[in-house]
Amino acid sequence: MVELHELDALSQARLVAAGAVSAVELTEHLLTRAERLDPLVGAFLARTPELALRQAAAADRAVAEGAPLSPLHGVAVPVKDLNAVAGQPQTFGSLALRDNVAATDDNVVARLKAAGTVCLGKTNTPEFGLPAYTEGRLGPPARTPWDLTRSAGGSSGGAAAAVASRIAPLAHGSDGGGSIRIPASACGLVGLKTSRGRVSPGPSSVDLAGLAVHGPIGRTVPDVAALLDVMAGPWPGDPHWAAPLPEGQSFLAAAGRDPDRARVARFATPVLADVDVDPQCLRAWEQASSLLDELGHEVIDIDPPFDRGVITAFETVWACLACLAPVPAERQDLLMPLTR
Repeated sequence: MVELHELDALSQARLVAAGAVSAVELTEHLLTRAERLDPLVGAFLARTPELALRQAAAADRAVAEGAPLSPLHGVAVPVKDLNAVAGQPQTFGSLALRDNVAATDDNVVARLKAAGTVCLGKTNTPEFGLPAYTEGRLGPPARTPWDLTRSAGGSSGGAAAAVASRIAPLAHGSDGGGSIRIPASACGLVGLKTSRGRVSPGPSSVDLAGLAVHGPIGRTVPDVAALLDVMAGPWPGDPHWAAPLPEGQSFLAAAGRDPDRARVARFATPVLADVDVDPQCLRAWEQASSLLDELGHEVIDIDPPFDRGVITAFETVWACLACLAPVPAERQDLLMPLTR
């Protein structure tokens, strides 16, 4: 018999909607799994079992009352600890803010709640999400469950560790310079950096440069598409808005359609450093290219589309983002060296 945690998110939601499994039963199963595995993989900075069980009970009531249900109703979606969940810790991964509690929900969290998802906890992130690895002073480093000697990447490393270890089928993440894509790669997952303005950044995580965005992390493309449907949408006051999908369309439906023939550019020349590409990476690159070609797409080789000048521009924007961190002057001595 397949265990609940082995099912993808959409399958879990279908069981809950049909009354075959209660959201409380599913949540209790995942909380037990989190208690056992979290110390090994460093997925969470704070687990929130009381909140999770309240939300699961509300999800079960909605099923019993015949209320309209989202495709992810009753499914666990933990939230990265850069973002606000009302009444729960929001440390930004920093010892300087270890006692901070959020007063309100971020807009993306409000959408997750409205869709009937369940927050198991706040996932591990490095201090203010600045580095590409998840190692801070508030908890153990986030590790990929496929090899506990290896990093889960960052800055959404805890989110990826939670999904890859089957603690949760999906997770909320955010990405400015690879913070979803790197952990997804390190943990063998699907991670999507969304278009600027696709998901509201407000009110407490607005990046005026539009570099950092919210996005989904999961094990399958349909699951990630379904979570994007839940997360997507503007909010009054957002600095950027992406055009909505046409009426009646969804990302989940699009994930089930065959794509048109695409022209795919590729390059494998390192730009940011003078290094050799690992042979395993090159083999995977060639295999992916061959698969795209077999599926009828045109794959072409190009020169790198940018040079090392991008590093200076990126570091300038990244430093400005770091300066937005809400750290009281009297606690700045608790910051890690990179943040300083």
